[in-house]
Amino acid sequence: MSTGIMYPVDLPAVDDTELNSAAQQYLSTLAATPCSNEWFQCSQTSKVEITARNISQLQLFEDEQPTCVVLALHPPDDQTKVVALYLHGKWWHLDDVLRTSSKSRSGLVSVQTMMERVIVFLLSQVVERPSSGEVLFSLHPRTESCKVLWMDNQAVGFYSVKHKGSLCDGWTSCSYLLPVLDTVLVRRSCRRRGFSLQILVDFCSSFSSEEFLGISSPLSPSMAAVVRSFLQQHEEHRERLYEVEAPGGWTQRRNIWLNIRLDRYHLGIKEGSSPTSGQTQQNKGSISFQQWSRGSSRRKTAGCF
Repeated sequence: MSTGIMYPVDLPAVDDTELNSAAQQYLSTLAATPCSNEWFQCSQTSKVEITARNISQLQLFEDEQPTCVVLALHPPDDQTKVVALYLHGKWWHLDDVLRTSSKSRSGLVSVQTMMERVIVFLLSQVVERPSSGEVLFSLHPRTESCKVLWMDNQAVGFYSVKHKGSLCDGWTSCSYLLPVLDTVLVRRSCRRRGFSLQILVDFCSSFSSEEFLGISSPLSPSMAAVVRSFLQQHEEHRERLYEVEAPGGWTQRRNIWLNIRLDRYHLGIKEGSSPTSGQTQQNKGSISFQQWSRGSSRRKTAGCF
């Protein structure tokens, strides 16, 4: 099952209560021994002192009670950068939290455990944050349906889905009228390798019995380019895929292939193209399957018509 080294996602499962308890207990111990002179070795040439001023509590999920947090260690001069997380009673380098020793984690795997949700959190909130420090996605609900993309024992991306019948938000009774591909990320270092198309294939095949499927609006130029490539290869989905606003009634749907044919999208970079000419709504210079809209604005403006 493993390569020998065990990473946090491979260790015995923990729940949110255990995460919170471990975080508070560690902070209490640290406060009682402020001069412990502990250091975390980030690399062969750098280390960070483990002190209360270098630790923050990261909220994992959107506004829910009780709050679920994980401890993060920062360099003293940059509170937006995370170098380690406190999990299973020790500090783990960020790269190790995103690794697995399990051979069963390969390709797109449904998120089921708390540690897998920590990985989705890291991908959406931490590791791909642009240099401006802006967060591209809002926090996901703790029950969000997600799949993590595993390749060579590393988490290289994820996507989330709003299921048909699930609530659009927490303050209305509106429910999605079709499955919607909501948020997607492929790490910059892994783009232009066909993973975005793999995600679209997986999404469509996961709902093979549904006549219509949605992709959350608005589509960025790069997203439109990826969907165009997908629909060029998979003609059977041209009448299935719609750009939708919640909850996805017919007045809130636009057939993507028709709008491509009518030249209503400014098509961005396709996978395999030069990374220098890419531009998305959120991050100029990013390429390929970049996030096509900020999750917070999409969720908060979703309405019923």
